Amino acid sequence: MRRFMVFSMIVGAAPLAAQQPAQPSPGWRDPADLVTSATGEARVTPDRAQIFIGVQTRAATAAQAGADNASKTRAVIAAIRGRNIPAEQIGTSEYNLYPEYDHREPAREGPQTPRVVGYVANNTVRVEVRRLDQVGAVIDAALAAGANMVNTIQFFASNVDAARRAALAEAVARARGDAEALAKAAGGSLGPLLELNTQSPPVRPMLGGAMMRDAAAVQTPIEPGQQTLTVWVSGRWLFAPGVAAPR
Repeated sequence: MRRFMVFSMIVGAAPLAAQQPAQPSPGWRDPADLVTSATGEARVTPDRAQIFIGVQTRAATAAQAGADNASKTRAVIAAIRGRNIPAEQIGTSEYNLYPEYDHREPAREGPQTPRVVGYVANNTVRVEVRRLDQVGAVIDAALAAGANMVNTIQFFASNVDAARRAALAEAVARARGDAEALAKAAGGSLGPLLELNTQSPPVRPMLGGAMMRDAAAVQTPIEPGQQTLTVWVSGRWLFAPGVAAPR
């Protein structure tokens, strides 16, 4: 924001080339502003989860490894569906099939091509669970049906709007408090708000580690914990200078 002052000039008093641009009065200056930023936080409790369940099979041929994997994966999906998880919440996350090689030192000297000793097929199924009390049961059912890997579990909150707004209010209050402290330290006061910006990074899901376990084990305990939601705010205020004391 700038202030502009208009000065009148007498036309014809001097040649145009000799005229100098008008200068503002010594006491005039641009108004100053203050810029501060702050963060705000809020805690949210996850109410949903994504489970990545894997089926890994090995066989002498690629076709057999793929066929064995397909059969077991179908059984795993059926078991998950049996836990009241609808089809639209189940999807393939990753599939790969690759050869396994024997990398041991060859008996004879010279360069040797690694020998293929079999094939490995991996199928990872992503399951969205909308009731956290179902997570352990879904894992156990999948393992009992033939799954042999749980690659990760992601916990997240389905609605963070209220928590985000609370974090924004905290961040604005902090930014304004810092601006007021700066204005006071500079011998003035805080003027009206000129600009306010915010940035909210996405809430990262909480991750559980990968695991492999026996299907006969006790029911899998699941604790989602809490997540921290962080927002950032930047504000710009007009600085109101104090009145100088008379000399």
